[in-house]
Amino acid sequence: MAVTIEIKEDFLTAYLSGELDHHTVKEIREAIDRDIVQSKPSQLVLDFRGVTFMDSSGIGLVMGRYKLMEEIGGTVLLTNLPSSLKKVMKLAGMDRLAQIKD
Repeated sequence: MAVTIEIKEDFLTAYLSGELDHHTVKEIREAIDRDIVQSKPSQLVLDFRGVTFMDSSGIGLVMGRYKLMEEIGGTVLLTNLPSSLKKVMKLAGMDRLAQIKD
C-alpha cells in the first residue's frame, strides 16, 4: 500500500509514497477514510514526502478528504510537498481548503 497511517492523540497522519494516480488513489482513499471515520481526528495531516508522481487523482484525494474532515469539524494539513507538487496544489486552489506547510 502507498500509505502508512499513524494516529496520535487527535491527529491522523497519512504518509503517502510512490505514485498517486488513478490506479493507486482508490486504495489510499479507502484506508484514510476508514481511519477518519473510526478515530474522528481534529486534524488530518497528509505527508507527501515519499510521493514520486501525482496526477489529478492526487488533487481529488485531497479534496475528498477535506470534505470528509469538514463534515466532522476537522482540518487538513498538507506537508512535505516537493516544490513541483506544491505549485500544482496552489494552482488547483488547495491552499484555500488546507494549510500547506513545508
